Amino acid sequence: MSEMISLVLPDGSVVEARSGITVDELAEKILPRQKKKIIGALVDDEIKDLRDILTAGGSLSFLMTGDQTSLDILRHSTSHLMAEAVLQVFPDAVLGIGPSIADGFYYDFKLPRPLEPEDVTRIEKIMEKLASKNVTFERSEMPIDEAIKYFDSKGEVFKVELIRDLAEKGERVISIYRSGGFEDLCRGPHLRHTGQIKVFKLLSTAAAYWRGDEKNPVLQRLYGTAFWSTEELQAYLDNLEKIKERDHRRLAKELDLYSIHEDVGAGLIFWHPRLAMVRHLVEEFWRSEHLKRGYGFVYTPHIAQEVIYQKSGHLENYAENMYSPLLIDEKPYYLKPMNCPGHIKIFQTRRRSYRDLPIRYCELGTVYRYERSGTLHGMLRVRGFTQDDAHVFCTPDQIADEVYGIIDLVDTLMTAFGYSYTIFLATRPEKSLGSDEEWEVATGALRQALERWGKPYELDEGGGVFYAPKIDIKLQDALGREWQGPTIQVDLNLPKRFDVTYIGPDNTEHEVIMIHRAVLGSMERFIGGLVEHVGGAFPMWLAPTQTMILPITDGQNEYARELSNRLVAEGFRVEVDARNEKIGYKIREAQEMKIPYMIILGAREQESGMIAVRHRKQGDLGAMRLDDFMERCKDEVIRKVLN
Repeated sequence: MSEMISLVLPDGSVVEARSGITVDELAEKILPRQKKKIIGALVDDEIKDLRDILTAGGSLSFLMTGDQTSLDILRHSTSHLMAEAVLQVFPDAVLGIGPSIADGFYYDFKLPRPLEPEDVTRIEKIMEKLASKNVTFERSEMPIDEAIKYFDSKGEVFKVELIRDLAEKGERVISIYRSGGFEDLCRGPHLRHTGQIKVFKLLSTAAAYWRGDEKNPVLQRLYGTAFWSTEELQAYLDNLEKIKERDHRRLAKELDLYSIHEDVGAGLIFWHPRLAMVRHLVEEFWRSEHLKRGYGFVYTPHIAQEVIYQKSGHLENYAENMYSPLLIDEKPYYLKPMNCPGHIKIFQTRRRSYRDLPIRYCELGTVYRYERSGTLHGMLRVRGFTQDDAHVFCTPDQIADEVYGIIDLVDTLMTAFGYSYTIFLATRPEKSLGSDEEWEVATGALRQALERWGKPYELDEGGGVFYAPKIDIKLQDALGREWQGPTIQVDLNLPKRFDVTYIGPDNTEHEVIMIHRAVLGSMERFIGGLVEHVGGAFPMWLAPTQTMILPITDGQNEYARELSNRLVAEGFRVEVDARNEKIGYKIREAQEMKIPYMIILGAREQESGMIAVRHRKQGDLGAMRLDDFMERCKDEVIRKVLN
C-alpha cells in the first residue's frame, strides 16, 4: 500500500494523496472541472510540471492559464515552439538553450547565416500554425550515456556539452520534452499542449557567446515574449516603445550628451558639455550631502603596485576583470579596479583610537574593469567609470548607527532624483569567510538599522557576498523598471587582510569594522539611467540649460543679451537663440532639446520690460516680471521640483 502525503491548499484545507501521484492526477482529484486550465503547481514555492511525481507533502497551489505566476511556463513552452519553427526554416540549425526570462524568452541557435527581418516574420507565422495543432508536450527520461549518444548522433554539440556537465554533477538520468516533431533536452515544466500558446510576439535578434564565454562560438539569439491575453501583450509592446523613446543612447545623439570613440576604446565615455553639467550638478549635490554627514573627501591614485592587489585578494578572485599590468621600474602596477585599498592605506597612516571612530571617507574615484565586448551597453556597462565610493571605519557597536545614517543618505538622494526603491537584507551565503559570531554581529546590526528605519524590507537568504552581509536597494524608475541601486556591506575580509586595527578602551588592538557603501554607484551608469528615468527632460535643478531666450526679431537681440546677463549673474544657466529664424521654429527646437523654460521676447515685451514665459510641459505661462520669474525658478531649484 502506498504511503500517504498531506498537501495544504491555499485556503488552509488539507488533502491526503498517495505518494507517487502526479500533479496532473492530483488536479483531476481536487479540481476536476478546472483540470484543463491547470498547467502546473507550486509545491513549497517550487514550480512543478504536470508530469512531476509528488513524494512528499507541503503547501500546494495549482498554476492555471491566465495567472501571472504561470507566465514562466507559458514562455518556456513558447521558446520550444519557436525553436521548432526555426528548424523548419533552417533544418541544419544547432540548438543552444531557450529559457524563459523576466519579460519573455529567448533561444540561441547556430545558423548557416544571419537572421533577417523576413526570417523572423516567417518563423512567427510558422509558430502560429504549430500552436493551432494543439500538440501535447510529452516528457520522457533517458540515461545519461544514452542521451549523449543520441544527441551526438543528431549533431547537437551544445546539448552534448550540457549533458556531460550534468553527468559530472552526478546526474544519471535526463529529461526530454517532445512536441510534434521537436524534442529538446529540458527539465520543464511545460504546458499541456501547444494550443494554450495564443498570444506571443518575436521581438529582436542579437549575437551571444555560447554560455556567455567569448572563447566559445558566437550564436544567434532570438528574443520573444508571450502573454495570456492580447491586452497584456499590447501594454507590454506600448511600454517597449516608451523604453525605446527614452533609451539614453538615442537621447545622447538627439541632445548631444556623450560619445564613444572606437579608435580610443570601447566602453570609454566622452562627456559632452551638456551631460558634463548634469554630472557636475549631481556631484555637487552628492558632496554637499556628504559634508552634512561628517564625511572626509579623499583622492587616491589610479594605479598601484601588484602587492596591494595580492594583499586585497583582487588578483586572486578578480584578475579576469583587471587590466594587464604596467611595468614601471621593473615592478608591475595595475589600474585600480576598486577604491577600497586606497582608503585603508589612508586610515593606516596613523594609530587610531576608539575615540577617533567612526571615520568616514568618500571619493568619486575612477576605476577600470575589463568587461567583455558583448556586454558593453552605452553608459550602463563600461570599462572606465567613476564610483561614488565611501568607507566607514567604526567599532562593532557603531555599525547600526552608521548604517542607519547611510540609509538616510540614500533616501535623501533617491527622493531628490524621483526614484522609489525596495530594500533587501542579503544574508550569509553557503561559501563565506569569517566566523559565525562575526556574521551574526554584522547581520544583526544591519537588521537593527533597518528596523529603526521603520520601512518594509525583504530578506534575501544567502544573497550576501562571500565576505559580507549586505543591504541591497533596488530602484524603480518612471517606467516601473528595476535598477540595481545603492549597496551597503559590512566587510569581514579586508580588515583582516590589511590588519586594520584601532586601540580600544582596554588599550589593546581591535580589528576595525569596515563598511563599504556606494549610493549612486558608477556615475556613468547612474546618469545614463537618470537620462532614461527623466526621458532626457532634466528637472530645473539639473537641467544643463535652464532657460532659452528667444528674441522674435533682431530688434530684441540686445534686450535678450541684457536679460541673459542678469540671469547668469543670479546663477542661472541660460542660452540665447539669436538666429534669424521664425519664432515657431525656435520654440520647437527648444522644446526638442527639452529646455525647462523659454523666454520669448517681442517688441511688446521690450517696451514693457516684461517677459513672455513658456514651460516645456505647461505651455504658455503668459507675461511676468523677470524678478518674479527668477523667484519661481529659484524655488524650483531649492525644492528640487521634479517637472
